[in-house]
Amino acid sequence: MSDTELRDFFQRYIDALNAHEFDRMTEFVHDEVIMNGSQVKRDEVIAAQKGHVDAVPDFTWRVKDVAIDGDRVAARLFNRGTPTKEWFGVPPTGVTVEYAEYAFHKVRDGRFYEMNYLIDAQAVQEQLAG
Repeated sequence: MSDTELRDFFQRYIDALNAHEFDRMTEFVHDEVIMNGSQVKRDEVIAAQKGHVDAVPDFTWRVKDVAIDGDRVAARLFNRGTPTKEWFGVPPTGVTVEYAEYAFHKVRDGRFYEMNYLIDAQAVQEQLAG
């Protein structure tokens, strides 16, 4: 993929997440991927994504910066939502949280084969606690 194609691919992935179209993940994620250093199946990736949206129905991912290098995508995102169920070990308080996420993915044959995320879970918990 060219840099432009890879950038477009990543944005389509984010658009599918924001539309909560998790059945579309077959377009973006290989059957098995390395996720944060562990081999997982696509169904596990989808389960994690659904888990966030189950606890935070208005959860959104917003891309702020994207860098492309060969088969690699690095992105800085801002995620936002108001939990309606326990999330990150904190019961819902009505507080809307917004936090940065850093994503580093690798693409082969038109889909992600490695997906890495970094967020400050403690900062999210502190926001949730109010």
